[in-house]
Amino acid sequence: MSAEQVSSLCEQLVKAVTVIMDPASTQRYRLEALKFCEEFKEKCPICVPCGLKLAEKTQTAIVRHFGLQILEHVVKYRWNNMPRLEKVYLKNNVMGLISSGTQSILEEESHIKDVLSRIVVEMIKREWPQHWPDMLKELDTLSKQGETQTELVMFILLRLAEDVVTFQTLPTQRRRDIQQTLTQNMEKIFSFLLTTLQQNVNKYRRMVGATQEQEALTTPQKTDLAQQPKAQANCRVGIAALNTLAGYIDWVALSHITADNCKLLEMLCLLLNEPELQIGAAECLLIAVSRKGKLEDRKPLMVLFGDVAMHYILSAAQTADGEGLVEKHYVFLKRLCQVLCALGSQLCALLGSDSEVETPANFGKYLDSFLAFTTHPSQFLRSSTQITWGALFRHEVLSRDPLLLAMIPKYLRASMTNLVKVGFPSKSDSPSCEYSRFDFDSDEDFNAFFNSFRAQQGEVMRMACRLDSRTGFQMAGEWLKYQLTAPVDTGPMNSKTGEGLCSIFSPSFVQWDAMTFFSESVISQMFRTLDKDEIPVNDGIDLLQLVLNFETKDPLILSCVLTNVSALFPFVTYRPEYLPQVLSKLFASVTFEVVEESKAPRTRAVKNVRRHACSSIIKMCRDYPQLVLPNFEMLYNHVKQLLSNELLLTQMEKCALMEALVLISNQFKDYERQKAFLEELMAPVAGLWLSAEMQRVLSDPEAFISYVGADNKIADPVMEDPSGLNRSRISFCVYTILGVVKRARWPAAMEEAKAGGFLVGYLPSGSPIYRNPCTEQVLKLFDNLLALIRTHNNLYMPEMVAKLGETFAKALDMLEVEKNAILGLPQPLLELYDSPVYKTVLERMQGFFCTLYDNCFHILGNAGPSMQQDFYTVEGLAAQLINSAFINLNNIPDYRLRPMLRVFVKPMVLSCPPEYYETLVCPMLGPLFTYLHMRLSQKWEVINQRSILCEDDAADDNPESQEMLEEQLVRLLTREVMDLITVCCVAKRGAEHNSSVAVDGDDDEAMATDVTPPASAELTELGKCLMKQEDVCTALMITAYASLSWKDTLSCQRTTTQLCWPLLKQVLPGNLLPDAVSWFFTSVLKGLQIHGQHDGCMAALVHLAFQIYEALRPRYAELKVVMEQIPDIQRDSLEQFDSKLLNPTLQKVADKRRKDHFKRLITGCIGKPLGEQFRKEVHIRNLPSLFKKVKPSLETDVLETNEDGEDLTVLFEP
Repeated sequence: MSAEQVSSLCEQLVKAVTVIMDPASTQRYRLEALKFCEEFKEKCPICVPCGLKLAEKTQTAIVRHFGLQILEHVVKYRWNNMPRLEKVYLKNNVMGLISSGTQSILEEESHIKDVLSRIVVEMIKREWPQHWPDMLKELDTLSKQGETQTELVMFILLRLAEDVVTFQTLPTQRRRDIQQTLTQNMEKIFSFLLTTLQQNVNKYRRMVGATQEQEALTTPQKTDLAQQPKAQANCRVGIAALNTLAGYIDWVALSHITADNCKLLEMLCLLLNEPELQIGAAECLLIAVSRKGKLEDRKPLMVLFGDVAMHYILSAAQTADGEGLVEKHYVFLKRLCQVLCALGSQLCALLGSDSEVETPANFGKYLDSFLAFTTHPSQFLRSSTQITWGALFRHEVLSRDPLLLAMIPKYLRASMTNLVKVGFPSKSDSPSCEYSRFDFDSDEDFNAFFNSFRAQQGEVMRMACRLDSRTGFQMAGEWLKYQLTAPVDTGPMNSKTGEGLCSIFSPSFVQWDAMTFFSESVISQMFRTLDKDEIPVNDGIDLLQLVLNFETKDPLILSCVLTNVSALFPFVTYRPEYLPQVLSKLFASVTFEVVEESKAPRTRAVKNVRRHACSSIIKMCRDYPQLVLPNFEMLYNHVKQLLSNELLLTQMEKCALMEALVLISNQFKDYERQKAFLEELMAPVAGLWLSAEMQRVLSDPEAFISYVGADNKIADPVMEDPSGLNRSRISFCVYTILGVVKRARWPAAMEEAKAGGFLVGYLPSGSPIYRNPCTEQVLKLFDNLLALIRTHNNLYMPEMVAKLGETFAKALDMLEVEKNAILGLPQPLLELYDSPVYKTVLERMQGFFCTLYDNCFHILGNAGPSMQQDFYTVEGLAAQLINSAFINLNNIPDYRLRPMLRVFVKPMVLSCPPEYYETLVCPMLGPLFTYLHMRLSQKWEVINQRSILCEDDAADDNPESQEMLEEQLVRLLTREVMDLITVCCVAKRGAEHNSSVAVDGDDDEAMATDVTPPASAELTELGKCLMKQEDVCTALMITAYASLSWKDTLSCQRTTTQLCWPLLKQVLPGNLLPDAVSWFFTSVLKGLQIHGQHDGCMAALVHLAFQIYEALRPRYAELKVVMEQIPDIQRDSLEQFDSKLLNPTLQKVADKRRKDHFKRLITGCIGKPLGEQFRKEVHIRNLPSLFKKVKPSLETDVLETNEDGEDLTVLFEP
């Protein structure tokens, strides 16, 4: 290899790199140059000399970087095949580059420093300590040359810790060797880091001090300019040392951090007041204070509560805050705030444990400084303190500390300010806005943050009030009185609801809103904490009277007033004579209008007030029925009067009031009286619902479309709605049936139920059978309800959709709000309150169909729990349901099928007694599960085809957002179906069925990595019953196993952990066909191919594959055939695994070892993330083991024997 060869190649490479980096190059040129460079790295035998030549100081930074990249490539991919002397040559030259081959610390580019440190770390990962025992010594020697080298040594040590400990990017044995050697040398490494930090900080301070003195004494021209770069260089090394320390503090033994009387912590506290170094110091301090571990080892961290440390921390905070909003200072404040939070957590952990730690003398000072962060203008800083306040208020020792108790009024006072929703980044109406612009991208972003921050504050305020209820109540009272008398300030933006009314950003509303949240949290906690005779009843009743007498025409403020009425309502239990006043206030708000008799559509703010009043009445009747019972007649007359005017209330409001009456009537505790009342209440509904016209409309899709007005073409789609009344009549009937079915009940106490005539007998098991007073009324209306469901399902037939009028062609589509919720798009803030609920007749029609569909299924879902055996024994119920709810499913869109499964099928199945499984549930679920499997398979096939064909641009009639929506809906439907099957078939131990996961959960829900399914996941009685029927059993098994390769990670993980094995276990005793067994096993492996990139899924699927192979391999040799088809499987390893598995006489290896062996076998089919699929493999060879014998002396000997070996060739002895 001649020098000319190297030179000419280097010239070509320089040209190529220039072309690649030149923005003016054409794409073809650039690709050719790139190809040339890559081929050179892969194939050229003289990479090392070329790389070194290109890395010389004389070249430009881009060329040098490329030269160093070549050397890094050589170390990563060719090291194992290089001759020893070449390794030595490369290593010497790289160390030479650090010593003298880079520009000075302030001039050198950071990417050059980075790649240089990477090369050294790559060599260390391959050779240290066995073949390069002097590595640390060499680094130490280099660092003595000056700042430039010291900084590079810091980079190397940090990178090494990150690769070995943090990211663990190397094989286990090498990682263990390096980590253990690092740990053995940690005392040296730490003292080296600390000394470097200390020396450089001292030099930096001396020079800065000298420069400042000189500047004070001399004219500016004469200042020694040479001093400044020197100071900068020392400062750079200081920053590098802090960054490196941060990489070690996280995992080294705590003794190193607290050694030498916590010298490190003391230095870090001192540096908090050094502007250039304070962020790095705070970062290190935070990591140190956040350490977990034995309480005994953490005790020395309490030194940070000492006078010196506290002084430095607080003065640094004051200085940073005093300099106004500068990003750097603000970041530092956030770190300091986290340090104080972590200190609080350490104190809570150590105090009261057996570690004899006492409340620190500076606890009061700590609380004051912590409160300063809670009252800072930055909403983010305020929220950062909440969890720690909660921990302090909850702590068994600290919660009794007089200093903390004295802090409660101050904390609550701060909360009064913090609950006010100000600080939107787009506004400038509060000091918080400026800070929010650093922390949030948009108002929606801030809004989401603030809502969770407020909920968190509510929790903490309740904890504070547990310790001191009276103070909280007193403050709430003062604030409430103030708000009631304060003039209304609507601010610059007027609400669209009406002139002079608040919008959600108005100063008055945000105050009312905050005050309401405060009083609600505080008062509810007071009733839980204080004994009955300690409750300040008179004060509470005075406040209630003030609120009841307060009149406002502003819907947003009125909504707050109603919440205050509800919060103060428990006082009425002490003074029942105030109940009529409360009721009349609530009833007045049920019919609230801004402008009486207005024809304009109601805005959401108005609708919210009315809905709020209705739900307050329902809540009152639900929680205090005994209190309201004496006023039943007054309540009933009031409702009758409101119902007599058809246009006064919406259907939902009417039904809410009827629900309230039903709740009170449950207190009659007399079957006949309740039944008579329900009959009277439902008479108007029955009259309407059973009329000949309604029967015709409900049972004929065409008549139905015409009756609700969906076949019209409408000229003015905002104001004109001729069939609105017809729709509201249908809605009224359905709402009422739902309200009655949901609310009518028998007494909870068996004796009362028996006395009231509700008990009709006992089951063989001895449990009582009750009858519901609403049964007769509801069943009378049942046939027409099923007719409506059948008609509604048939509306989706293409010939029916064609009959919709021009205005209503999309009447059966999803509402925009639903689409946005599924796509996870935030709602614009203002629109929520100011716009009308439905803007056009089309939206109104969509809302009608959507709500009607949901409510019909809610009735069916509630019928079982409500009417029990009277419902399940309806003649031919299964056939009737199949003929209505499950008709025309092919045309029903996913967004309608989902609620049907969730609100009807699931609750009905769960509440059905076992004696009706054979007659009702199985005949219904069998065909349903078969159908759902077929439907989902087709949908997923389309999605998979789409991803294969995505190169060909799809036609514009199905834009991407529509595809995303469809795909997301298929995902949600899949989750719904798998959840339904799981709930039907598998008994969850200790978990309540209906708490099954919220199905709309985000895709990126934290994947649980604890995946071994509970050993007790057994089939339920219903599951066994379903599995007895061959077609149902097949549908269930195929759905469960096919779903593993559908592209929904969440569904795959749940199905794998909860469903697949219990189902298969059930059929194991029978004779499974070999093909079936192979298919189940292959399905799991396919799942691994698709979901293997997600740790949680991968672990669950590997476990399932292992279970299947272990259980079935002895009976089915076919499984081995499947295994042999796995890419890159090691046959001899498979033979070994098989022979152990099939030989029962051999002693079984531990479960974990067997599973690990199996996982290694199937590695070839475990999918990788896209970013890793085409990555070139790096192979790092293991070196002779350092730690075979566990004799401590040996480990150090290995290092010491070679320490005087001068000759470099010895260092890389294989």
